[in-house]
Amino acid sequence: MILKASQRSGATQLAYHLLNDENEHVTVHEIKGFISDDVVGAFKEMQAIAKGTQCKKFMFSLSLNPPQHESASIDDFEDAISRIEEELNIKGQPRCIVLHEKQGRRHCHAVWSRIDGQEMKAIKLPYFKQRLNGIAKELYIEHGWDLPKGFISKELSDPRNFTLAEWQQAKRHKIDPREIKNAMQQCWKASDNKASFEHAMTEKGFFIAKGDRRGYVALDWRGEIYSLSRSLSIKTKELKARLGDPDALPAVETVKSKIASQHVELHRQFSEELQLTHEFARKPLSDKRQAMQQTHREARQELKQQQEVRSQQEQQARQSKIRKGLLGLWDLLSGRSKKQHQQNEQEAHAAELRDRQEKERLIKAQLERRQALQAELQALREQQRQERQSLDDSFTETLDTLNYEP
Repeated sequence: MILKASQRSGATQLAYHLLNDENEHVTVHEIKGFISDDVVGAFKEMQAIAKGTQCKKFMFSLSLNPPQHESASIDDFEDAISRIEEELNIKGQPRCIVLHEKQGRRHCHAVWSRIDGQEMKAIKLPYFKQRLNGIAKELYIEHGWDLPKGFISKELSDPRNFTLAEWQQAKRHKIDPREIKNAMQQCWKASDNKASFEHAMTEKGFFIAKGDRRGYVALDWRGEIYSLSRSLSIKTKELKARLGDPDALPAVETVKSKIASQHVELHRQFSEELQLTHEFARKPLSDKRQAMQQTHREARQELKQQQEVRSQQEQQARQSKIRKGLLGLWDLLSGRSKKQHQQNEQEAHAAELRDRQEKERLIKAQLERRQALQAELQALREQQRQERQSLDDSFTETLDTLNYEP
């Protein structure tokens, strides 16, 4: 059932819209939770109560439409409305239900007050569109209506058309058996001979085969086997009339082998795609590592040059303290020269120690930055290893189901 909803204001405008005589028949089916017994009065009550709050969009308006060429009873509409109330936590809220008939089709409108009369605050409706879509899909399946394209699980399609992301998503999700049955029935309705049925089934990811005992069967791309008679809710005689003798169909093992070959090729394609994706993801960190390596080398070379210049200057300064000529001879005889040499040696040793410590501090700081980058690289590599393993495992599991032998 098609469900469209919105949170809105404009009570009088909406009331007159619902009562518009452009529809061939308008039936006020229910007014519940109001003093007034007409739609306009009920909607004005909603507006009056909302004035005691800060809520601007105080109404929740919903339309319920069966798909074209299908119909829904009053009970069907009431059941859908009840489910929606439970899902959105608006059960017991004042509501109006109006039925419209036009061009031979009937649809329904339901409008609730969002204001909790006890708390005097608006009931929040987070993600109501997604939640309504879930209910709508359930209703389609339960009524046996053909699912709209947007509701059909991606898993029900030819896996050869999957992207890597779609394959990974399809492997994580299990399909509702009712949706599988619905998909096969859509294929049957859309075909009038064996070739068109096989084509439609292939697009949904199914393959027709001859079963051991069940005559006509279908295999999905995971290798699961389904009885066509049971899935389509028809007798074998009707299947035979359209599909011919089941002995003319390939055996289950033959079809499994065909599916397995397709999966092997898919695995190769997805592995190559994943490798390119991983290389692209690693590139920024790889570039950062190369840039860091160059920066660190330049920093070390710069420090080395600075230390060499300073060392020469300090060596010249120490050497200038040693006097020459007669004064130098006097220093030698008096012992002053020996003391100066000893002092120079001590200063040279201290300078050497200082330079070594400066270099160590630089290297330590660089190592810390490099280790932090390495941790990022290792985390990414581990994540990518797990993704590769997950991809391999997903195909291994499927190929095992298909009894594949390389």
